[in-house]
Amino acid sequence: MRGLILSLFLVFVTSADELARRQELLDELRRILPRSAAWETWLEASDELPPDFARLPGVPGLPNPLRPANGQPVTTPAEWAPHRAELIGLFQHYVIGSVPPPPGNVRVAERQTHREPGAHREEVTLEFGPEHRARLRLEILRPPGPGPFPVFLTQYNHRRWALIAVSRGYLACVYAGADARDDTGPWRDLWPDHDWTKLTRRAWAASRCVDYLATRPEADARRIALTGHSRNGKTSLIAAALDERIAAVISSSSGAGGACPWRCFSEAEFGEGIELITRNFPDWLHPRLRFFVGREDRLPIDQHELIACIAPRPVLLSTALNDNVESVWAIEQCQRAAQPVFALLGAPDHLNLRYRHGPHATAAGDIESYLDWLDWKFGRASRRVDDAPIYPTLEDWQRAGGTPLDPARFPARGRGDLLLTADGAPINSREEWDAKRHEIRQRISQVLGETPPLAADPGGTYGAEPQPVAALLRRDTPPARLVKESLSFGNYVTGDLYYPTNVAGTTRQLPAFVWLHPLSVSHGYVAGYHRGETPHLALTRSGYAVFAFDQLGNGARIEEVRHFYERYPDWSLLGKTVADTRAAVDVLRGHRHVDPDQIYLTGYGTGALAALHAAALDDRVAGVIVVGGITPWRFDTVASGTGGVGRWSQALPWLPRLAVFVGEESRIPYDVPELLALIAPRPVQLIIPGIDYQTNLEALRQAVHEARRVFAWLGAPQALVFQKTDSYNHFSPELVWCLCGVETIP
Repeated sequence: MRGLILSLFLVFVTSADELARRQELLDELRRILPRSAAWETWLEASDELPPDFARLPGVPGLPNPLRPANGQPVTTPAEWAPHRAELIGLFQHYVIGSVPPPPGNVRVAERQTHREPGAHREEVTLEFGPEHRARLRLEILRPPGPGPFPVFLTQYNHRRWALIAVSRGYLACVYAGADARDDTGPWRDLWPDHDWTKLTRRAWAASRCVDYLATRPEADARRIALTGHSRNGKTSLIAAALDERIAAVISSSSGAGGACPWRCFSEAEFGEGIELITRNFPDWLHPRLRFFVGREDRLPIDQHELIACIAPRPVLLSTALNDNVESVWAIEQCQRAAQPVFALLGAPDHLNLRYRHGPHATAAGDIESYLDWLDWKFGRASRRVDDAPIYPTLEDWQRAGGTPLDPARFPARGRGDLLLTADGAPINSREEWDAKRHEIRQRISQVLGETPPLAADPGGTYGAEPQPVAALLRRDTPPARLVKESLSFGNYVTGDLYYPTNVAGTTRQLPAFVWLHPLSVSHGYVAGYHRGETPHLALTRSGYAVFAFDQLGNGARIEEVRHFYERYPDWSLLGKTVADTRAAVDVLRGHRHVDPDQIYLTGYGTGALAALHAAALDDRVAGVIVVGGITPWRFDTVASGTGGVGRWSQALPWLPRLAVFVGEESRIPYDVPELLALIAPRPVQLIIPGIDYQTNLEALRQAVHEARRVFAWLGAPQALVFQKTDSYNHFSPELVWCLCGVETIP
């Protein structure tokens, strides 16, 4: 009996402690997140608390859809079925809300027929549900003939898509489940026991269309394709995952909550992450999703698993290269992560990609290509529509003949090595330190790869970014009181120099920043999604000259990255970015409005890594400010929960030569302390978000402490500043003031 009482007491204590932790988490979220009135209303009505994140396993990379969190790996199609049901349940709980079962009583309430030249059109109203009070309007368009025709099902916004489909021999069904015409709003009151969201109700509406189409002899119910663009692209994926009768799905530019996983397209990548989408569109997805802002690694599922739940049925993921609602890199990660499920179910070719140039909108040619793909999948044509992924992989680098390093050639390194010579003796002179710096730089070069021959370029306007490209990327017109000069520099790279208008026409020289953006695929140095003014403009308003350019694989340079490792197998994407950054310094040093002795680098995310490397290798850089994106590699193991160094060589092959050090992290030739030490005694400020699952804060503190010994030895103990913010990993408007503060630059 005493044992039972003790067990009950321990359960009570544990539960009380857990509730206290969860309440603290909610208080933290309310403090650090922008206010969302809709979310606050839901919190008050539901009394719900965030999950106890300590009890949820952290998965910094995309979860393996064939490996349940608490079970054996799925290895057969029979084992996939129950796991698929589990995934659907998790999506309903965390992302899309619960849905009612099929009503089973769909019937036609109204029907009007129209004969048009070359097509037959019907306007139909369905009714179903409790007392048949739910209604859904749809339009049927079919070509001449008895059929049965394959079906092109889409939302009202895309009626003109349907017209093209009819011309291609499809029966088209257009239903009122979109912003322009939406019949699903009243359904909330008809099924009050379900917490389904707007997009999920619209997805459920598509299934009611399928119910009806199955009764029409002209419709081939075995070949029903559901299509949608943007938020309707998200709807289409949800519908296809919930309803296995949908034979194929085309998700066009569905972005965050669609084909872009939350872990790959958060605010840390200048994407429409969880915070932005749940605040700006609070009725699209479940409010419970907002708990995971900044803690995407704790989300038990991710979007690639929603797509995996559609397998083995064909799925086309279509995206525009410069669409700010999505990311080419994120979608390719999504496809690769979901692919094993399609392969397991015998359909390895049924998850496809299609790219188009330009921004968010589509054109007739895009819809024709969607129908080309459907014709292939439905057996109406033999011409394949092959994928053409853009971002290189580690395998691409290996096939190109990239030369790996041998970890055994490098000793395991510990703390305290910085101020020791190669023989282990203390460094006592500047000459010995210079020799040490040279040796560290050689190690850095080994990892960055072999830099090809590069010649200096003074920069100029020939080859600068054309106005239409600048307009596409939202940087064609500078704001009031700012000047923008577009330049070509280095190896024919384009960049923009911003400075205040009151400097133009004078001989004044300003301190300058080179702005190094994070992974920001769609718009490069201009954030696709952001709050407040973008960093490069805010810095300029504070009285600096700011030079910004798109890193390779981002913005205007997306397609340039496709064959990089075929062209430069022994270099690296980070090495190229560092070279471009140093070329930017070349240009700034000769500009009439830039003080050549005050050129600083500031970077965020991957840009922070590039800034540290460039400053470590280039003594002309006067100082560095970096935000996020930094964790010491020797502590970035698979078990650390930060993602491991494999994220720099595999998920994003910035440094493919790091791949061989997975499991041998202590032998990585250099790390954050060495980078910081090479910059000393120049000023360095590290601004690290307090909530960032990709950063090991304690390891970073140790790295800063080690590097400070070098700063102190060189007489600048205060030049290395380490600052933790009370926020999650994103570039907030408040961070700009940290960059612009006078205490940053001595």
